[in-house]
Amino acid sequence: MTTADEPEQPALLGLDDVPAAPAPRRRGRAKQPAGPAAVDPVARVVLDLAPAHLDREFDYLVPAPLADDAVPGVRVRARFGPQEVGGYLVGRAATSDHDGRLVALRRVVSPDPVLAPEVLALARRVAERYAGTLSDVLRLAVPPRHARVEAEVLAALAEQTNDGQAPPPASPSDGDGWAGVWAPYRGGEAFSRRVLAGQAPRAVWTPLPGLAAGPEGPARTPHWAAAVAHTVRACLAGGRRALVVVPDARDVDRVCAALAVAGVPDVVRLQADDGPAPRYRAFLHARHGLAAAVVGTRAAMFAPVPDLGLVVLWGDGEETLAEPHAPYPHAREVLALRSELQGAAFLLGSPGRTVQAQALLAHGWAQEIGAPRDVVRSRAPRVRALTSVELAREGAGAAARLPSAAWRAARDALAHGPVLVQVPRTGYLPVVACARCRTAARCEHCHGPLGLRGASATPQCTWCGRLAGGWRCTECGHDRVRAVRVGSERTAEELGRAFPGVPVRVSASSAPGGVLDHVDAARALVVATPGAEPVAEDGYAAALLLDAAVATAGTGLATATEAAHRWLAAAALVRPAPQGQVLLVGDAAPAPTSALVRFDAPGLAERELDERRELDLPPAVRVAAVTGQVDAVRAVVARVGLATPEAVLGPVDLPDDGTRLEPAVRVVVRVPLAQGTELAHQLRASMAVRAARREGGSARVQLDPAEML
Repeated sequence: MTTADEPEQPALLGLDDVPAAPAPRRRGRAKQPAGPAAVDPVARVVLDLAPAHLDREFDYLVPAPLADDAVPGVRVRARFGPQEVGGYLVGRAATSDHDGRLVALRRVVSPDPVLAPEVLALARRVAERYAGTLSDVLRLAVPPRHARVEAEVLAALAEQTNDGQAPPPASPSDGDGWAGVWAPYRGGEAFSRRVLAGQAPRAVWTPLPGLAAGPEGPARTPHWAAAVAHTVRACLAGGRRALVVVPDARDVDRVCAALAVAGVPDVVRLQADDGPAPRYRAFLHARHGLAAAVVGTRAAMFAPVPDLGLVVLWGDGEETLAEPHAPYPHAREVLALRSELQGAAFLLGSPGRTVQAQALLAHGWAQEIGAPRDVVRSRAPRVRALTSVELAREGAGAAARLPSAAWRAARDALAHGPVLVQVPRTGYLPVVACARCRTAARCEHCHGPLGLRGASATPQCTWCGRLAGGWRCTECGHDRVRAVRVGSERTAEELGRAFPGVPVRVSASSAPGGVLDHVDAARALVVATPGAEPVAEDGYAAALLLDAAVATAGTGLATATEAAHRWLAAAALVRPAPQGQVLLVGDAAPAPTSALVRFDAPGLAERELDERRELDLPPAVRVAAVTGQVDAVRAVVARVGLATPEAVLGPVDLPDDGTRLEPAVRVVVRVPLAQGTELAHQLRASMAVRAARREGGSARVQLDPAEML
């Protein structure tokens, strides 16, 4: 007899009840049942079941007609209770530990083993680390099947090889366009040599600013992309394959272009945004060794790359690298686990540096790659912080959003090339407030913030999209609004008036032309939001980083490092001094401002990590956030032995975001790093008990959340 916490084995059938292989329905006599497979008749199956207490392997019987196709890694269909569900066959055995007769597999969906053993092992580790279920991780790791694409890829594979083995990775062609790109760094060339030799070094890297001079044509390739391409080439030359994960599609394009210059063949792009068919095609190419290198966004972090020798992550501070679906893994942690499991080299690079990356160095898990300070100064533009103290002599012009000093700098720089203008937000006026009392304007329906999409537009909710034509302030009754935050479109409009005759281009998700990849060297003002800055041929003559105070006004743990990351990424596109200069406009926080002026992201990250150690904040401790309805959250936390009164923070009421039917709370459990694995195990067990008992309410567990409260 099983307990409520232990799932029962699927309903039992005798050996005589094992069905034959599935066949199209047709009139006539039905096919007689077949017996079990002669060798290893027991299949170990992981089913796609949501309840946490069913997160385990189940034993099924392999019918003889399915014996050849039922190999580890294939998709299968099996009966579980009254329903038929999908899953993956993860092993075959001669016997089962289950007492009784086993249910037979219904069918093998496809004979192609899409779940690689190394990906299964990685998925198990990720589920354990983030207190999730294996089925949730596998949904992220293996894309949905596309039958037509699968047939095409398998047919192409059959033409290339007849022995069933993946072809070896193609060797790079002669002529590396980025040779010597690692020479300015301490440890850079040594890292590449170790990768070439088949070793597994681990490094956190802060790249130099600027563009890489290619063998021909204008310089449009960022220096970091050229360095990544050179390292991938070294990995392939050593007989192994590489995986590169970047924040967005533009970075995928840049890495692929750099790999082409470096002579790297057989590069596969893997992105979820490409659609089901292209994504599945790229996945199968990687799974069967048809790709020497895989480059992709977050969806590629589980890509099944055989003979993996190098994993590269670029820009780990970007929020797009954090998975928004359960169990909410971050690409940085997934690739770090993967490098350990598969013995692959690990390279993490970013214009800024997160505290989590700094912690990898502090724990000795990775080594630092960086350039000497004199090399950084020679490659970086001149940076000025136009604070209120700096602009005091400007008089009334100091209070303008574009002070006179910034206007003069832009005017002078336009004579030598394009000027980049970075603004924190997209849109026209994304946030407005009462013109009289300055109270934030809120939607009457969902209480979301109101904004304007044009000069004469009616205020509109940025959450639910409803128009607020009859809006009145709840505090003073006034019916007029004023700008609180200025977006990219309004900034472009203002710059057009300030610089008549100068072309103004906007690179943002809301702009008519969308996000631009690059601009030419002609005279122009380029307005861009963080992460959407296009590359200019031979670099920008200057960059204006507006609304600096807005970037550091948040209360989040990573506010300072995120602001420095955005500024440094934009500054890296500017020509080196004395031709290029960067102006930070506004009274931003001192620490990230100093990091930008000195081009010293590692110093800021080290300082932030020291402060978090003193305050017992992550990543100096392990943190779990339990969110949901108060009774459900209380029940989940109560079963966690490590959730002592000293370790628990909260509960704290969460603000209404317009999507919840009932009020929600959050409880944070904070434990030392040494107890992090046990915390994840206990939370996982508590959620399994909750599912088995069918407790009411909603509860969600997230390990290592971006913010504690």
